[in-house]
Amino acid sequence: MSHAARDLDPPTVSSPSGRLPLPQEQPQRRDAQLAPRIRGQGPVQAGPTDQPGERPPQHLYGSGSESQLHPPARYMAEHYRGSGKLQGQVALITGGDSGIGRAVAVLFAREGADVCLVHLSAPDDARDTAGLVEAEGRRALVVAGDVLDPDFCESAVRVCVAELGRLDVLVNNAAYQKHADSLLDIDQERLEHTYRTNVFGYLQMARAALPHLKRGASIINTGSCVGLRGHQKLIGDSASKGAVHAFTKALAQGLLSEGIRVNAVAPGPVWTPLNPAEPPPEQVPELDKRSDRKRPAQPEELSPAYVFLASPACSSYITGVVLPVTGSVGAL
Repeated sequence: MSHAARDLDPPTVSSPSGRLPLPQEQPQRRDAQLAPRIRGQGPVQAGPTDQPGERPPQHLYGSGSESQLHPPARYMAEHYRGSGKLQGQVALITGGDSGIGRAVAVLFAREGADVCLVHLSAPDDARDTAGLVEAEGRRALVVAGDVLDPDFCESAVRVCVAELGRLDVLVNNAAYQKHADSLLDIDQERLEHTYRTNVFGYLQMARAALPHLKRGASIINTGSCVGLRGHQKLIGDSASKGAVHAFTKALAQGLLSEGIRVNAVAPGPVWTPLNPAEPPPEQVPELDKRSDRKRPAQPEELSPAYVFLASPACSSYITGVVLPVTGSVGAL
């Protein structure tokens, strides 16, 4: 989620009450065995359901809200069946109210984890996501505050452990980005805000979590395809996400002796509130052209990667990896 500079209040904690989102419209299921193979007609969807195609011009104010997206983002992964990969664990997810964070929270809960959702300023989205976690039969905790503040990071972890009993998985997912035509258009305040959110926030949350993580625990950082190959209009974001990837590998080396794994997921374009909240409305349809699949990913297409990296049963031999989920060939 996007973070705005503001005076920081003590973290507030709320239980998941309030409205729940309406059930998502279920796309028509495709039978992959019956789907015709057409060569030379562009990318063909490979999942069990057809994901939404074109997106009209639109703009969301502030950091955006899930309910304002058109078409709605997909995060429920209705064809994903849980099997207890995270049974009895506790996960803390920053930027957990919407987008990738919401989709990850749903699947973590489906795999048996209780989830602490950290958000900046989207209480309705956060409560809705907490309700989705509870609907999977797990406990949810909502904590509001800003990861720019190191004291808040320490407090959020303490609250999580006090209320949910432990901490096994940290997902650093809160982020800030803003396009600029030139490096000359990025002033010092914006540059520092980008790094304090995307880099300092991750280091501060990891530092706060480490005393509570035990052998078998996992830290997962959300990186980006722009941290792998750069983007001329996202210079600050590209540099900060490259730093996240380097941080992931360095911390993984440092925690080998403790049995704690550290990995990152590097998404390509993803249909989340951040995207139509940041560029001009007429640029939103361009998201369909930034990957080889000619469409942005849905959050539910990213979340299984986080389950894979969080679960010792799936990835006990994997650490220090930046996993690209970009929809493009040759992402590295």
